[in-house]
Amino acid sequence: HKVKCIWVLPGKRLSYQRHEKRAEHWFIVSGTALVTHNGNEIKMQSGEVINIAIGDLHRIENIGNDDVVFIEIQSGTYFGEDDIERIQDDFGR
Repeated sequence: HKVKCIWVLPGKRLSYQRHEKRAEHWFIVSGTALVTHNGNEIKMQSGEVINIAIGDLHRIENIGNDDVVFIEIQSGTYFGEDDIERIQDDFGR
């Protein structure tokens, strides 16, 4: 397993992506987020969780005025940052 604490600034979002070798479990600590999971948009707030299976498309966007903070717990066989297929990315990666 690998555990990360991630901050998303207001109006920003992470890339729309998927992973071949890991699943992720997200726990929203604070803020209001719009999570896109396999094309479905889900509004999430503090205390809510979502499970993202291996191969699922996903992204998180901060739709509030305060930082979104979430805990990402990764499980699988490999946790390298090169196990990311970016479908769309606001930062040109």
